[in-house]
Amino acid sequence: MLPGTSSVVNAKSISKNGGKCTYRSLVRINENSQNSKSSVSCESLMLDDISISDTIPTNDIRTDKVEFSHEAKIGKISDKTIFYLMSRGLSEEDAKAMIIRGFAHPIAKELPVEYAVEMNNLINLELDGAIG
Repeated sequence: MLPGTSSVVNAKSISKNGGKCTYRSLVRINENSQNSKSSVSCESLMLDDISISDTIPTNDIRTDKVEFSHEAKIGKISDKTIFYLMSRGLSEEDAKAMIIRGFAHPIAKELPVEYAVEMNNLINLELDGAIG
């Protein structure tokens, strides 16, 4: 990184049917990168009890004059959230689909429209069980 610059890394994954996700990274801030900022965030949504997600960051910070943060979150769809959405008239499947789409939305909104449409189509296929 150059002095006074910033970086943001946001990684998201969704795993089901025993899926495995591994996030590996290297963030290096050299001695000459004073007054720089870097933020790394990893979020994983697990759709079953047999999927696995690992975060293996390497953070090589070579100066004290920076702001650096790393955060990792791994979670499942909450039964309370499903219950709440179902109490508002959604089926269980629609409630889960809404949560998954909400999790993926920050990525989709940054993509060109064509790619966002394809990503949403893939999510729909997975939710319908049409793919593995």
